[in-house]
Amino acid sequence: MVALLLRTGLGLVFAVSGALKLADLHGFADIIVSYGLVPLPLIDAVAIGLPALELLAGLGLILDIRGSLGTILGLLLLFCLVLWFGIIQELTIDCGCFSSEEIVEQNSLRRAFYRDLVFLGAAAFLYFWRWKAGRRPRSVGDLWRMLSKQRS
Repeated sequence: MVALLLRTGLGLVFAVSGALKLADLHGFADIIVSYGLVPLPLIDAVAIGLPALELLAGLGLILDIRGSLGTILGLLLLFCLVLWFGIIQELTIDCGCFSSEEIVEQNSLRRAFYRDLVFLGAAAFLYFWRWKAGRRPRSVGDLWRMLSKQRS
């Protein structure tokens, strides 16, 4: 039950985060630029691709699709590195985690960094739980076959 709640919660966080960023691509692109880590010609591709990947990985984790947890773990490692860079550089910018309005409410790269470490812990727990339980997530084909049977 704990694993189901963690998987669903983490999946929802990523799905919502991706959807909010996709709803405000210009604001998210501005945040990416403020970090100074992505070359300007790639900003638009990152501003669209990263939230789309978050949304798909989040939905995939909720549905327990193979590869989703690994993608989320990779994204969390990337986010922690970027936040750490921002902390070291003493940037006073929005973390870019959810929406451009967050800068007023959050305005703390450290808080976002610690939050992402907690999410990393949750993802590590899910990996451990899968290994301990000998459980494998579904493939996309498995999900498709399951949905097709329900329609018949």
